[in-house]
Amino acid sequence: MDNKFIRNFSIIAHIDHGKSTLADRLIQETKSITDREFSDRMLDNMDLEKERGITIKAQTVRLEYKAKDGNIYHLNLIDTPGHVDFSYEVSRSLASCDGALLVVDASQGVEAQTLANVYMAIENDLEIMPVLNKIDLPHADVPRVKDEIEEVVGIDAQDAPEVSAKSGLGVADLLETIVETIPAPTGNPEAPMQGLIFDSWFDPYRGVIMLVRMMHGTLKAREKIYLKHSKKSYEVLNLAVNTPFYTELKTLTAGEVGMVICGIKDIRDIKIGDTVVMDNAKDTPDLAGYEEVKPMVFCGIFPVVNDDYEELKVALEKLALNDSSFTYEPETSQALGFGFRCGFLGLLHMSIIQERLEREFNLSLISTAPSVRYRVKTKQGEEIMVQNPSELPDPGEIEQIQEPMVLLSIHVPNEYVGQIITLCEKRRGVQQDIKYITSERVQVIYDLPLSEMVFDFYDQLKSITKGYASMDYEFNDYQTAKMVKLDVLLNGDPVDALSLITHESSSYYKGRDLVGKLRKIIDRQQFDIAIQAAVGTKVIARETVKALRKNVLAKCYGGDISRKRKLLEKQKAGKKRMKMVGNVEIPQEAFLAVLKVDE
Repeated sequence: MDNKFIRNFSIIAHIDHGKSTLADRLIQETKSITDREFSDRMLDNMDLEKERGITIKAQTVRLEYKAKDGNIYHLNLIDTPGHVDFSYEVSRSLASCDGALLVVDASQGVEAQTLANVYMAIENDLEIMPVLNKIDLPHADVPRVKDEIEEVVGIDAQDAPEVSAKSGLGVADLLETIVETIPAPTGNPEAPMQGLIFDSWFDPYRGVIMLVRMMHGTLKAREKIYLKHSKKSYEVLNLAVNTPFYTELKTLTAGEVGMVICGIKDIRDIKIGDTVVMDNAKDTPDLAGYEEVKPMVFCGIFPVVNDDYEELKVALEKLALNDSSFTYEPETSQALGFGFRCGFLGLLHMSIIQERLEREFNLSLISTAPSVRYRVKTKQGEEIMVQNPSELPDPGEIEQIQEPMVLLSIHVPNEYVGQIITLCEKRRGVQQDIKYITSERVQVIYDLPLSEMVFDFYDQLKSITKGYASMDYEFNDYQTAKMVKLDVLLNGDPVDALSLITHESSSYYKGRDLVGKLRKIIDRQQFDIAIQAAVGTKVIARETVKALRKNVLAKCYGGDISRKRKLLEKQKAGKKRMKMVGNVEIPQEAFLAVLKVDE
């Protein structure tokens, strides 16, 4: 198809501003699907997405649209996630587009992720087209939100399309505006073939499926391609697109987006951001690709049954193919055996990955408390990165510990500014700026330690602002801080999986709260269990789980006290022996207790 009849665009917005619903209406309006085949949120095809009501994976669909000028256009639409933890999905999707629909809720206006997504689109040099959604809500204020977009985002919004994705109002006019506003892709179909892999997943029947944006040239089925990163050649078995159902094609030309299937079995051959070229033109230059993702939060993932280790390894490989924004490496724990240290972009990302592992691969897992990556300088002049508390050197060898800081931007109504400031100050935040965006909305900017944000910060933020606050953050820099390792001991033995690195000022409170939580969670045994929190060799808090005790005096009716004493001494000796050989079973809730220490 001629380039001038192709439009590649993404839908970007803050959470719950109506991206997926708008995608549904565009699919319906272009008659790509019959009413019988249609279901709500067509592009959210994961059970998790439907249950949680969020988009986790960016999804593509090709729509055929007959415009008023009589021409048929191919619209390649990418629906993206809104949550800050999935911003890497958004950035990859934007790199394969020529324009973006910026959807803004007509009642809520510009929020934190709205701005973050706009900056990403600007970085990718895209045409940004504002769209006002939910205009049929009783409290929608279209003129105010248009002024807010112009003031805060800096884009002309007076002629922005006004739609209701729920009812379909204004969607027909929106399609015309897309064709007129979004630029056609550039790219020469006659030039040597260059394609950018921006997503991939594993299909048990077809092998690895690559989602490719064709930058130049033409690709046909049965031709041989060459992957620049893995230096491997493959024959193309099928080319296909989602319309929104799987539809095979004969060719993909410059400017188009489609699936390339080569029956690849080895997952390691595919890298997101890799360049695909023709096998007979291996010297074709590489495309820019993507920046390597930098994980923010780390935790250990271990199989409940050690025999499942290999299955977990294969599952992580397959999942990393579909979600390249998390990392993993093998690790061993004295308490939990063999597992993996995984890196994520945030806490929601972490819980989604764990749930996908358990559901899609039928695994039972234990995860340790999340931690962040610290930079440690030793007295020998070495500099090491520590993401697991067990890797922290002996306190006597440490010169200084630097913790990662994030620049946090919170959009909130005026009346909650006081509570936001209190929350950030309590978490060792340093105020950078307060901007009054409009008479009702404020942007509060703080420099905050990432470790303080990992533990239930988002939950508390939503709680104190009744859900009205929205936040966005980006990594800032490392800063020196007085960090210590807090160990948890059960009957004198350290449990490495429960250790955490915390600030010296809060170590006593965290230790006290943690052992208090563990005392309620760990089941009573036939012997006393001493739970201690320690910093170095100094025990700072202790609780005891009392032993279950059988009444050995039940059969003693009267008689000499020495008989009773003899039975009690015998029981005491038995419990002492049992304590030496007995193991304490640690339930999964114990690892979650570390998360909720601040409550």
